[in-house]
Formats: sequence, structure tokens, C-alpha cells
Amino acid sequence: MMKFLIAFIFSLISLTVDPPVSITGRVVSIADGDTFTILTNNKKQVKIRLYGVDCPEKKQDFGTKAQQFTSKLCFGKTVIVQVKNNDRYGRKIAIVNLPDGKILNKELLIAGMAWHYKQYDKSREYAELELKARGKRVGIWSSTKPVAPWEFRKNGRRQQIQPNKRKSYIPCSGVTRAGNNCKNNASEGGRCWQHRFKTTS
Repeated sequence: MMKFLIAFIFSLISLTVDPPVSITGRVVSIADGDTFTILTNNKKQVKIRLYGVDCPEKKQDFGTKAQQFTSKLCFGKTVIVQVKNNDRYGRKIAIVNLPDGKILNKELLIAGMAWHYKQYDKSREYAELELKARGKRVGIWSSTKPVAPWEFRKNGRRQQIQPNKRKSYIPCSGVTRAGNNCKNNASEGGRCWQHRFKTTS
């Protein structure tokens, strides 16, 4: 009875879990260290985002080096993409097998060109690869205070929002009837809207 119950449970799991999807294609463009595009045999372009790792953004230290590292390993080559899922941008989140059998995701961690993206992956192997790279102080870990790309993106969004919250203060050059300096904010011509339309104070 117990064996039957276990077999029944496993049959239900097999019905609800999607089988892994594998795509083969030639890498035709590299966006950055962890994102690139492949061209499948059906001439369809598919954007790939590497699973479990996060490379520095282009404007960060080692951002360009991470992009060059990925390009050196896979650009123009045929790779096997093991799709885990899709992200909100329509990219395939995947583990990528290189022609020599190595896994691109791991190679980036080994070379210190990526962080282990622990928010989305709990792999002990990936965590250990990052720790080893940190210990050797290779790639991003050679920096004194490396900034994780997710923190860099968060700070970037804050900087875009803050300028809209505050308007710069420019003191008005006009004078009040009492002979005091006007304290209003000047908008054009060094005067506030009240003094702009007055020829005399």
C-alpha cells in the first residue's frame, strides 16, 4: 500500500513539473557578462540571461572585462542552453554549456567575473566557487570594496529619482518696498515672478 502511495505521489509531481528545455544555438551578440543572444537552427534569435550569477554592470569596475571574458568563451560558438525559466523581460534564464564541456556560469565565478546571485539560487557549489575566487582575490575581488551589481542598480534608480524631488534655489535679485532683499526663488532673469513684471521695486 505504501509503495503504491509513493508511486502515485511521484506520478503527480511528474505531471505538474515542466520538463527541462534545452536550446542549441550560435552566440551572435554579447550584451554584458551575463546576457547574450543566440541564433537557433531555426534562425530565431533568443536572449539568454545566465542563471545563478550576476556580473558587474557596464559602468562598474570589471563590467567591460566581464563582457570581454564571456565574449572570449562563447562569441561565435555553438552552445547548449539549459533553460530554467523566463524572466519578466522575456529572457531565458539558463545554464550554458560551452563547446569544451565547461559551464559558462561556473567559469565566470571561478574567474571572479561574477557574484553568486543568492537571491535566486541557493546552490552550494556556486557559493563555494565565489568563496574560492574571493580567497584568491581574482577579478572583482581584487578591488578594495567591490559593489554588488544589484546594489549598483538600486543606487542608480535612487539617483534618477532624487533630482526630481528637489529644485535648486536661486535667490531673487529684486528688492522689497521696505528696501530688503527679496527671499523668493528666482525663475528667469535672476528675479522671481513678482519682480519680473515690475520695472521698479
